[in-house]
Amino acid sequence: MELGWRGLAKAVVITATATSAFWVVLGGWFYHRHIAADHVEQPRTPAAATVTPAPQTARPSHRAALPPPQAPSDRLIVPVAGVRPNQLSDTFTQARAEGARIHDAIDIMAPEGTPVVAAAPGRVEKLFLSKDGGNTVYVRSNDRRTIYYYAHLRDYAPALAEGQQLQQGAPIGSVGYTGNANPEAPHLHFAVMSTLSENQWADQATAINPYPLLGGR
Repeated sequence: MELGWRGLAKAVVITATATSAFWVVLGGWFYHRHIAADHVEQPRTPAAATVTPAPQTARPSHRAALPPPQAPSDRLIVPVAGVRPNQLSDTFTQARAEGARIHDAIDIMAPEGTPVVAAAPGRVEKLFLSKDGGNTVYVRSNDRRTIYYYAHLRDYAPALAEGQQLQQGAPIGSVGYTGNANPEAPHLHFAVMSTLSENQWADQATAINPYPLLGGR
């Protein structure tokens, strides 16, 4: 019996050891297969870089710079044939558009069709049909610092063209009332503007009263 019990105990120990080994192996396999795998650090996909555009610097504009008033280098003549300086009226500061703006020019009254001539020498920079000014002409002085503006013309002088060089007294057109002028009061709207040499005809400019420049009293 002693040997029998010893044999049985030995068999039990061997069986228990084998069973423990089996569960240890099985547990290890299960851990690595299902648990440890979940903790393996996966490679990270880098987040897309956020690009913040550099702030754009506003381009400087010469249009924002108004030149100081500077009288033309040329002596002016009255740009409407037959009108004397003492017949002119100073309408430079008169209100227009029901007080919304200042005139910034003078109106030279004359019968429709009266010749309009260049008040000073210069180059025709622009022939422009304006809603308010009607048939208009922009002439730039030879030193490029002054623009002479003629408006409400009935028509242009024959062969007048942009880029044309004009002498003082050269024909520009004739008095009319095109644009927003009153048909019962044809006239030449004449403006003088001090500008910068690099500015274009439509850029901002400083208005100068033409009345004293034309010898008005």
